[in-house]
Amino acid sequence: MLCCAAAIGLVGLFAVSARAGPAQRILHDGFEQGGFAPEGGLFYKDNPEQRSGRVIFDGAAPYSGAGAVTVIATPSCLPHAVGCSERAEIWERPEVLVPFHSTVWYGFALRLNDPLAQDDRRYVIAQWKREILPEAVGDYSPFLALRLYRGRLGITVETDLIPSYPIGGSERPEGCLPGEALVISRTEAQQTRALVAMESGTTTENYPSYFNACAPGIRVKHHADLPSAQQGWIDFVVRSQPGPDGDGHIEILADGVHIATVTGHIGHSGPGLDDNQYFKMGPYRAPAPLPWSISYDDFRRGPRCSDVIRIGQCPPEPQASKAIGKLPLSTSSDVRKGEGP
Repeated sequence: MLCCAAAIGLVGLFAVSARAGPAQRILHDGFEQGGFAPEGGLFYKDNPEQRSGRVIFDGAAPYSGAGAVTVIATPSCLPHAVGCSERAEIWERPEVLVPFHSTVWYGFALRLNDPLAQDDRRYVIAQWKREILPEAVGDYSPFLALRLYRGRLGITVETDLIPSYPIGGSERPEGCLPGEALVISRTEAQQTRALVAMESGTTTENYPSYFNACAPGIRVKHHADLPSAQQGWIDFVVRSQPGPDGDGHIEILADGVHIATVTGHIGHSGPGLDDNQYFKMGPYRAPAPLPWSISYDDFRRGPRCSDVIRIGQCPPEPQASKAIGKLPLSTSSDVRKGEGP
């Protein structure tokens, strides 16, 4: 009877969560049912880029519980193809997406499986984006992304193009001022990308060198380095609150350790962008000759840190403060041509 009562209570909890607005829903998927759990709000998107990918639900060496999911991106682009990407990503379902300006917390564990790529192609492990309408012009990069570069982890934040000052120039001859983000200004895409966290033992000189300017409009408080990409399972907790006008706020934790606090200009605004933010996890890369495999486990999402944290302590809740006002776009030589997304 106790078992039945517990099961009924659990079903009732999911029903209450489903009736709540998307930003208030609590989602969880331990990938233990041989497929995606209805209460997890996830699915593998069927589109041309993803059809060569593979999804495997397996109980071998999970992070917790009895199951995990492994997604594999395989070589599928023709040689010398322009603009081709290889993906195998797990998406949030449309009905659970959260409004773009809302605060939402995510948790998930991941393991980068061998072989671990050591080159400098584009490798994205997890990403947060704003919905884009079909008529949008241009390409919007994720406002938050967990990346791999030469076998090392890094995290980037992206926003509309904001003023930045080249390191070594007259404004920043010795480097960035305390709290300023290290960035690249991608003028062709009209976006600024900031490198906000790196793996332990990595320096700004080798991950990668094209982050060469400072942006006062993105503020970064570093608490610790990211763990090694080679250590096995890593449990991430992330606060997502984009704010293109300067009121964005991101918190990043890994294995219970507070990694970084990022505030200021985060995310994109403008025509062609829709009302929601969304998350997806799985390998996304430029064309490469070998398969790339990542395992994920214990996905969770909720409106509070306490809904998703497993180990460590939640960061303090922010006090009400004024946003970093949106700055006029620079037309000076301080804005540098950037790399592709």
